Amino acid sequence: MKKILLIGSGGAGKSTLAKQLGKKLSVPVYHLDTIFWKPGWTPSERETFRAKVEELMSGDEWIMDGNFGGTLDSRLQRCDTVIFLHYSRWTCLSRAVKRRFMYHGKSRPDMTEGCKEKIDLDFLKWIYFYNDRKAPEVIQKLRQSEIENIIILKSPAQTEKWLNTISSS
Repeated sequence: MKKILLIGSGGAGKSTLAKQLGKKLSVPVYHLDTIFWKPGWTPSERETFRAKVEELMSGDEWIMDGNFGGTLDSRLQRCDTVIFLHYSRWTCLSRAVKRRFMYHGKSRPDMTEGCKEKIDLDFLKWIYFYNDRKAPEVIQKLRQSEIENIIILKSPAQTEKWLNTISSS
């Protein structure tokens, strides 16, 4: 596991797991949210974002967390491991709401400074429908890929158990 892609619904805990895994493996972690979003929730230019992701993927080791469909195919081609947090909608929704309160009025550590934590109906709907609408597409892409190491974790408890099997470097 040298080039790891971490994907899943909003609120699943991708960034938290990426940090934990990065620490255990001594591999640099890149949160795609911090690359895409500029202060004030201003999106980056698509081409600028893609170029930065490509640059980061040229490294020998990395962990990238985030979905960002516009770069997913490229990232799937370059990674050696995919970790898909395929949690229930209720787990993800409750975690997203909890995160909103935990970081009220400030930017969370895995987000660009100046992007104060927020939650809106569109984001909640995206999380609610993720397993119905997005997850099947992701699973299909994973099945069609040539990635040998695909790890699908279905609950926080399963993730914690799996993480405990990973030895530190």
